[in-house]
Amino acid sequence: MDWKETMMFGISSLGWVHTLSSLPAIPLAIYMFARYGRIVPRSKPGIVYFISMLIGAITVFPIAHQSASYAIGTATLLLLLAGYGVGRISSFGRAGKYLETIFLSLTAFLLMLPTITETLTRVPNGHPFVTDLSSPILRGAQGILFVILIVGLIAQIIHLRRQGKRAAFASPAEISAE
Repeated sequence: MDWKETMMFGISSLGWVHTLSSLPAIPLAIYMFARYGRIVPRSKPGIVYFISMLIGAITVFPIAHQSASYAIGTATLLLLLAGYGVGRISSFGRAGKYLETIFLSLTAFLLMLPTITETLTRVPNGHPFVTDLSSPILRGAQGILFVILIVGLIAQIIHLRRQGKRAAFASPAEISAE
């Protein structure tokens, strides 16, 4: 079967590889946001998130049909690599944790933006909820995602600041217990 042949929902075989490899990143991000207040790169879920996002971001290039897809894929790759790398650079100090959190939160947003768009323009099969990219339903869903991103980033930064203040007044034994 040719990889360009379409299957269910008009998605090619390579498109399904892209979709199914990206899919685990969604519940993993939700889990880490709920459990840790952010995506934690040096955790087991964080490692699986990285692999899932990396495969998804790389496989978007051969299947993309719009220039926005290339831009989102490129931005996702850059933010993913920066988010996983910045914590390893000691010269950033505490700012590294903030940058890591912001970069990785942006990767989750960039994952969800096309996910919402693709879902609404393909489901239900043959009669999608949205047929026009300027649909109020689609624009509303994208706007809600943006609001969630902004509110989430503010909450994460406040959480990190509180952790930093707590650590400043905690003994070394208390810090290692966390």
